[in-house]
Amino acid sequence: MAVHRIVSLTCSNTEIVAALGCGDRLVGVDDHSDFPADLLSGLPRVGPDLTIDVAAVAALQPDLVLASLTVPGHERVVESIAGAGLPYLAPEPERLDDVYSNIRQIAELLGVSERGDRLVASMQSALDVEPPTGDPDARPKIAVQWWPKPPILPGRRSWVYDLIERAGGQNLLDDDVKSRPLEPEELASLAPDAVVISWCGVEESKYRTDVIYGNAAYAETPFVRGRQIHKIAEAYLGRPAPRLVEGFEALRRIVDQCRRAAR
Repeated sequence: MAVHRIVSLTCSNTEIVAALGCGDRLVGVDDHSDFPADLLSGLPRVGPDLTIDVAAVAALQPDLVLASLTVPGHERVVESIAGAGLPYLAPEPERLDDVYSNIRQIAELLGVSERGDRLVASMQSALDVEPPTGDPDARPKIAVQWWPKPPILPGRRSWVYDLIERAGGQNLLDDDVKSRPLEPEELASLAPDAVVISWCGVEESKYRTDVIYGNAAYAETPFVRGRQIHKIAEAYLGRPAPRLVEGFEALRRIVDQCRRAAR
């Protein structure tokens, strides 16, 4: 079936469709999709990612609904979409290779497989680099924070893990999970060299380093002593989409800064 009418329920899928040159097929998006702004201006909104108005989605008569299982709680939305009999795709990427696969899958559904291959190749040229040689344990330990209270960090089953490794750092949390909360004392005991604020659902202008610097549990940690708290908007790290390239470049700068500070 030809796909001419798309409703996207997550920012990442909206950005993938746009990057594939198919933004003109979008007939509705979730409330959080914000890029590219000029493309989305005037499009119907169908609600926040966790409380999508399924009736509003159905009224747009989509050929395809793009949902996601990477957003905790969104599985209930997916169940409602399925229950309404709407055609949908709900990717659940974990590692970076999964992101590439999902882009290709969406491109194939839209009948633009070659564009998907080109988009993935462009991302790979920027992201698929060999980590620096040397002792892996000597690499700066980077803690990306999805949320501050309690601190929630990505684990091994995250594309962020891959980005940090390729940027020359170590992802602080080595557990075999997508992410998990830590007590501040546990985070401090892991002794990160840098903390990256990338709080989900919060505008970058509202990221507050004082929330972290002011926590007594972190007073003697390397990242506080070295004043290594950084900000990268969630749009560049938390969305499995083409703008991960920009997040990777920002991580590489942070890793280089940590290395210089350690000399």
